[in-house]
Order: sequence, then structure tokens, then C-alpha cells
Amino acid sequence: MRKILTIILPLLFLISCSNESQDQQRNQGNLVIPAVEAVQSQFGSLPLVERFSGNVVSENQVELYPEVNAQIAEVYVENGDFVNKGDVLVKLQDEPFQKQLQQSEANLKINNARLKQAKAQLSTLEAQYKRIQALAEKDLSSELELEQINAEKISAEADVELAEAQVEQSAALVDERKNQLTKTLIKAPVTGTIGQRNAQPGMQASASTPLFMIGDLSKLRVEILLTESMLNKIKVGQTAAISVTDQNGEIVTINGELSRISPFLNEVTRSTEAEIDIDNQNGLLNPGMYVPVDIFYGESQQATLIPTSAIFIDPNTGSEGIYIANSIGSEIKPVSDSASGVSSLTSPTDVTFQEIDVIARGKMEVAVNGLESGKWVVTLGQNLLSEGREQARVKTIPWEHVIRLQQMQREDLLNEVMKDKQQTPEKPTL
Repeated sequence: MRKILTIILPLLFLISCSNESQDQQRNQGNLVIPAVEAVQSQFGSLPLVERFSGNVVSENQVELYPEVNAQIAEVYVENGDFVNKGDVLVKLQDEPFQKQLQQSEANLKINNARLKQAKAQLSTLEAQYKRIQALAEKDLSSELELEQINAEKISAEADVELAEAQVEQSAALVDERKNQLTKTLIKAPVTGTIGQRNAQPGMQASASTPLFMIGDLSKLRVEILLTESMLNKIKVGQTAAISVTDQNGEIVTINGELSRISPFLNEVTRSTEAEIDIDNQNGLLNPGMYVPVDIFYGESQQATLIPTSAIFIDPNTGSEGIYIANSIGSEIKPVSDSASGVSSLTSPTDVTFQEIDVIARGKMEVAVNGLESGKWVVTLGQNLLSEGREQARVKTIPWEHVIRLQQMQREDLLNEVMKDKQQTPEKPTL
């Protein structure tokens, strides 16, 4: 973002000042005195923030697959439909499963008949065994005859056990066929909204074919990855700010707090997953979106604050610093001539480059040492001053205006600068 502001905004600002008359410009040797923007530095503490890229996931988000292989007969829902748990979503062709169930039920009947027959045979042999045993006790029957009938009885008992096992097996198969038949009606496993519909009538579906995604869009969570070093400062309960663009193209911030942090780190990446629960009643977020997430974990020490756009890296020395308009506020008073608080250009005033010590960096602001608070620092046009110019004509602007410009997307900057051009008077303020 700083690179965009450093390169684009000076060009746009020059456009906004292009209608200044030539007699209002003064030369410093052969150099034209440039026009720049400046803002007054402030004193305070800076929120300490870490930015992440978050993945939006819905509550109870489920990808739905068929449990049996079959051709799709009917699909009852579309993308965006709200469904309740248990609602029928898809009907598969069930004729093969109906036939399999009928066959297994027929086999069960046959095995039940065989079991009944085996039990009847066993009952007959048991009665014969008792009769022959009673005769043998009276020496009216031989031991050989008793042994033969006993062997037949034992064989009949085995036949009954086999028939019972076959009945149990057939009954289990009937239950399995019934279960498979019920799976030809695919129902919603959770309450939520349908998305990513892949199911089409006539399509051959298998256990590896995704049919839908279902999730509760009113309750979402944003997943982020924390590195090992971040765990020392990022904690559950800290404030989280999620940025999203609304239907009007405006950036909206959704506030929440860090809900959970997994205690287990990936052995390869040395990172772990954290989650932020979000109430999505306004419908700005959708599952699958990637959103910027800011986690606030404290405040910096008290120091002078400047916008991030005020920092300039000298291309000749590589040193990081700022340009200060020392006369603004002492010899030259900033005067607002527009509803937005933006002033007209001053007469040429001295500007100096000063290196700074950055002690904390925020999303839009930087805390520095070595700068007295209240000084006016250049936020736009530093590259024009780096070419050896020691003076500039300064347009003083409010702090909020600078922050708003830093938040803008690239395509919005031209419109904003041209709007200021129409609002700003051409007469310089002395």
C-alpha cells in the first residue's frame, strides 16, 4: 500500500494542482518548487496489531456424498436453498436395490422354512430316542439301536443350528438391503444453505462424487494460521477485526474475538490453527472467502505518531525518514478553506529530511522517536523533494483525510484527488 501511495498519489496530486497559475510558482535555482501535502503529527500510543489472511468457513459445513453407487433420478434443491436436517435432497434410481431386497426377503423365507423343517425332524428324532431309551432300560431294545437313533438326533441338532445360522444371515442381508434402499434418498445431514451443487439428473453418482456443500451461513468462523513465534503474543479473547467489501464497494470492518487456538503445531510448518467465530447476520461473508484479519494484542509505548504514508526511504542513502515543514504552525498558520478541512497551498516554505527511529508499526500509523509531536510531516510528494529541493508549497490536510486515503483502493484515488481539486481555492495562504 505504501508503494502505491508513494508512486501514484504524487502524480495525482500534481494533476490536482495543474490549474495553479505560473506566476504563483517560484524557482529555486533551476528547480520548480513542488507542491506537497502535510499532516500534523500526534502524540499517543499505537495499537499493536498482527495481520493474517483468513479463510471463511460456515458452521456445520458439510460436503455431501452418496453412500451407494447409482444413477441420479431426481434433484430437489438448487444453490442457495435453505434446508432442514432430514430434508430429502436427491433421489437415486432404486430399482436394482428394490430387486435385491426382494431376492433377499425370498431367501429369508426359504431359510425360515428350512429351519422349521429341521426343527420338526429334530423333534421326531428326540421322541424316537426317548422311546428306544425307555425300551432299552427294560431290555426290549438293543444298545446298537439306541446308538443309531442318538447319532441321528445329534445330526438333526446340527441341521437346526445350521438352519438358524442361515436364517440369521438372510435376515442380516435383508436389513442391509433395506438400509441400501433408504440410502437412495439422500437427506440433509444438517440444517443450512445449499451450495456448490454438482448433482444433476441422469448423472452416475458414486461414493467419491461430491453432490452439495451445506452449511449454516448465519454462523461462520474465520480460520487463520499462527506461527510458533506468534503464540507468545496472540491469545484467545483478543480483539479481531475482519475487513470485507460490501455491495457498494465500501470496506466494512466486522469485529469479533479470537475464539480458539489449537494447542498442536504442525511438525513441518511449525504453525497451528486459530478460529474466530462470526455472527454473519448481515450476510457480508461467504464460505470460501479469503479475508484480511487484524488481531490486536496490546498497545505500544507513548510516542509521536505519524501516518505510514509519511515515511520515505531516501533512494540515495537508503535511510528511512520523513520530510518536515518546520514553518507550518509557527511562521505559517494552516487555514482550512473547504468543508473537508483541506487548505490551499502555502507560499514556498523550507522542508528538511530527518531520519527517524520506528518503535512500532500499526495498520495505518507508525510510532517514532526523534520527532516532536505537533510537527507537520509531508505525506504526499516526498519523491519530488528527494531531488535536491529544499522548499515546497504545502497543502495542510486533516489526519483523518490521510488515513482515509491510505485505506482507499488504487482505482478510487484519482476520484478523491480530483474532488479535492474542485474544493481547494487557488489563492496561496501566506
